[in-house]
Amino acid sequence: MNPADPRRLLRAMFDAAVAAAQPALCVPRHLPVPPKGRLVVIGAGKASAAMARAVEDHWHGPLSGLVVTRYGYGVPCERIEIVEAAHPVPDASGEIAAKRMFDMVRGLTSDDLVLCLISGGGSSLLPLALPGLTLEDKQALNRRLLASGASISEMNCVRRHLSAIKGGRLAAACHPARVLNLLLSDVPGDDPVDIASGPTVPDSTTCADALEILRRHEIDVPAQALSILRSGAGETLKQGDPRLPPIETRFIATPQMALEAAAALAREAGLAPCILGDAIEGEAREVAKAMAGIALQVARHGQPLAAPCVLLSGGETTVTLRGRGRGGRNVEFLLSLGIALNGEPGIHALAGDTDGVDGQEEIAGAVLAPDSLARARARGMKPRERLDDNDGHGFFEALGDSVVTGPTLTNVNDFRAIVIAADHGSSERVHRRN
Repeated sequence: MNPADPRRLLRAMFDAAVAAAQPALCVPRHLPVPPKGRLVVIGAGKASAAMARAVEDHWHGPLSGLVVTRYGYGVPCERIEIVEAAHPVPDASGEIAAKRMFDMVRGLTSDDLVLCLISGGGSSLLPLALPGLTLEDKQALNRRLLASGASISEMNCVRRHLSAIKGGRLAAACHPARVLNLLLSDVPGDDPVDIASGPTVPDSTTCADALEILRRHEIDVPAQALSILRSGAGETLKQGDPRLPPIETRFIATPQMALEAAAALAREAGLAPCILGDAIEGEAREVAKAMAGIALQVARHGQPLAAPCVLLSGGETTVTLRGRGRGGRNVEFLLSLGIALNGEPGIHALAGDTDGVDGQEEIAGAVLAPDSLARARARGMKPRERLDDNDGHGFFEALGDSVVTGPTLTNVNDFRAIVIAADHGSSERVHRRN
């Protein structure tokens, strides 16, 4: 790969990160020894159908099951039923699938094994509300959470405590059968309870934690939801709860693994990779300012490493929607990064979601070049106004710089790469009014 073509190199690194987390590669090595009784496969998430296909391809004994994935992310299977449902705002298809999943695991024995395939996106794909709440309540709550600026762990804490299936409740339904979780992580810190809101693992958070999150972010919820949280009726299952069966959890792919794959490709291309973190959170536009500061320090002073190099990072930033734009944390990050870099020569960047969907758009992310802001202004766009309007998608679409992958069938969260060339040009800086 030629480092003189930064756009192509950035896309190749993104593709390498996605490829490293493909279920066909990651699932087979973690398959269990056949149980004495039945093997029942369940799961949810954007990668769950591809995970199910990998199980079928490498499992030679009998099995049955049901997994639910996002519309467009289905993969043909013969023995495991694939259901498609809505993400990020749930729909009736997901609710029906959740009820059927419960029925499927009830009545098992201690000789049976439940293989649970969980990846990011499962929270909205298994929308089974507690008594007193409706699907419409869950839909409204999800929309408010997504627009609030709350972190993924905060959003999932609230979801767990208003759910009849999350926070270990699905695992309890499997009792006394053993549960083996194969997790494809899309959350900062790789905490199992935050991946699809932890339907098959115990949860240490409480209803009080959920109430505090709603208060801090000023999120309105139905009166019945508040009643459930205040009364403790939504409490999740904790470690050691006798209702839980034996549970084993294995991570088959993580954001760190994806970043390391991109770093290896960068080395082959002659760039020094620097992984800044796989669990970076915060407002996308503020994270971008910090990243811009690091990139400029490298470009101008060769610290903390010398160019040519690439700064890699993962995690999940947030966007607090205040404007009329469509949001998207990766494009918001890139637009803020571009404003902070202000056309600095020799610095290119890509940010994208490894599942192929940035926010609610069928667009993974975008690429940023030193001339992006100049090209935008030539088209009459004002970058800072677009950022204030949360219109990163509109900005990069107009430039023809969106990254579109289609369904990637995996999900290890956001991928960010900033390439800094060895000779980044003149030290003269041109300050423009945004």
